[in-house]
Amino acid sequence: MLTDNYFVKLDGRGVLAVSGEDRANFLQGLVSNDVHLISETVSIYAALLTPQGKFFCDFFMSNGQSEFLLECDSTLLPGLEKKLRMHKLRSKINIEDISDEFDVFAGFGSSIHSAIGSTGASGHTIKVSNGLIMVDPRLAAMGIRMILPKNAVPTIGDLKECDSNDYELLRITLGVPDGVQDMQFQKTILLEAGFDELNGINWKKGCYMGQELTARTKYRGLIKRRLISVSVDGTLPEPGTLIMFGEKEAGEIRSGVGNAAIALMRLNILEEWSRLGGELTAGSSCVMPQKQSWMNF
Repeated sequence: MLTDNYFVKLDGRGVLAVSGEDRANFLQGLVSNDVHLISETVSIYAALLTPQGKFFCDFFMSNGQSEFLLECDSTLLPGLEKKLRMHKLRSKINIEDISDEFDVFAGFGSSIHSAIGSTGASGHTIKVSNGLIMVDPRLAAMGIRMILPKNAVPTIGDLKECDSNDYELLRITLGVPDGVQDMQFQKTILLEAGFDELNGINWKKGCYMGQELTARTKYRGLIKRRLISVSVDGTLPEPGTLIMFGEKEAGEIRSGVGNAAIALMRLNILEEWSRLGGELTAGSSCVMPQKQSWMNF
């Protein structure tokens, strides 16, 4: 258990800037969350979907100087930029990849919120010199995220640098999915990935691309699978390893580190296992689902 406060540089993250007088209305019609919630002190988590309502890209959205900053996985950023340009039409906006100007960090630990002078409300944002610090908009227990000028080092509080696996273990044990490792491009439905509970969907904002399927799956209760954390007894299975309940396919391993993994589980088999007992196996290892308190299913 880590008892101090730590930071880790998140390699493989990029930053896209969307500026111009139409930027809020433009993004409001595309992303899953309410862009109008963003302010100098509030950041949000959101996703861009396909027209069919399937996952395309997830990102954090913050106020920069006179633009919105979209921080996302660098492998998804080119596709995100291309998709936004496709929808630009006559909107008065400018889209620019500014990843070369910033580094992205995560901070976490026993008193990380007080270390930045925050009450710990999800999305609470503090501007710093040429950058920003936010409480993770998905889940406050995930700590903080920092977008800082290139080659800067976090100087808040008494943060100690740690290994990226420590942060991955925190994410996985909390059951928070990763957009690249755990979600399937153009296949995953947002509610399968906990976007509702992780503050990534606003149900009152009106239409956005993919909104129809997202709303239908919620109000008709159509979700049959969920990404959740599992503890592993034995060797960590490779991503893609099937999870079996006897002869029945119960799910599939996604990302993992140490003795924990994220798995896509079939809810009907999970309910049957909970009722009957027995073992869930993945390869030569046993897995134990760990439903987190923030999950609602």
